[in-house]
Amino acid sequence: MARHLQHSSALLAAVLAVVVALSFPAPSAAKLTPDYYQRTCPRVVDIVTQVVTNKQIANPTTGAGTLRLFFHDCFVGGCDASILISSSAFNRAERDADINLSLPGDGFDVVVRAKTQLEIECPGIVSCSDILALATRDLVTMLGGPFYHVPLGRKDALASKADTVEGHLPRPNMTVSQMISIFAAKGFTVQEMVALSGAHTVGFSHCKEFANRIYSYNNGGQNAFDPSISPEFAKALQKACANYIKDATISTFNDIMTPGKFDNMYFKNLARGLGLLASDQILMSDWRTRPFVELYAANNTAFFNDFVHAMEKLSVYGVKTGSNGEVRRRCDDFNN
Repeated sequence: MARHLQHSSALLAAVLAVVVALSFPAPSAAKLTPDYYQRTCPRVVDIVTQVVTNKQIANPTTGAGTLRLFFHDCFVGGCDASILISSSAFNRAERDADINLSLPGDGFDVVVRAKTQLEIECPGIVSCSDILALATRDLVTMLGGPFYHVPLGRKDALASKADTVEGHLPRPNMTVSQMISIFAAKGFTVQEMVALSGAHTVGFSHCKEFANRIYSYNNGGQNAFDPSISPEFAKALQKACANYIKDATISTFNDIMTPGKFDNMYFKNLARGLGLLASDQILMSDWRTRPFVELYAANNTAFFNDFVHAMEKLSVYGVKTGSNGEVRRRCDDFNN
């Protein structure tokens, strides 16, 4: 009888432990807090905001570039600034993976500038991953997008390898099922995927990313284009990208209507056949994603609310805390 009671007590304790564990967020996210630097670097938010504002005014492409950099960082191993590491003779880092070669320099530069200021104010305290998260939030807001909360306390990654990138980031030629699979593997729903896709309301894409949609589509002749594109838009893109093979830097805005403003125009464009990338336009034609595209096209507030939720969730994805990371002295190099 005593043995049976002992066994029951142990089982009850185990069940309670599981229930308690499920009641709290993952350990890494649980350690993040808005006032993490209150004693050690109280002006961190103000300093990042000031640097970001000056950079965006001087280079208006900074906002979209930083947002893309943040996404490419977080989706490969978590929000840990692994994307910022430079390759060395001994290691090919994430930023040199094929899909990351087109990441704009302005995103990297704004983080370095903020880090430089923070190292003067409070050396060795603020992580590069926290700086990137704060800078991204500030830039989204500067572009007219919604404000969202960024808890702090991330540590920077201790590794960054180019061969870990493939398969973690959506590509322009993917099917909806492939994209849903990538997001689902990281715990994101279809609705959150569509909301995050709305980030393409700012920024630009290089012609090579969508050339197969506007030239020789389905082997239909040089000027044949994807029928899901507006004919006028397709012809304009053909002219704009005419020299893209010789000049790989030629690019066009993701949202041709309000390219510098963070709004729901991206979703309105999809209904008009003005989606630039195949992976954008396909969201309008798939039954799983179309309802959310239509919702956000009709209701900017719904888009902003869902984008905030998705970004707050993304910003704590896979973060490193404690001995799982470090606070880098330089954002492009490990401390050791």
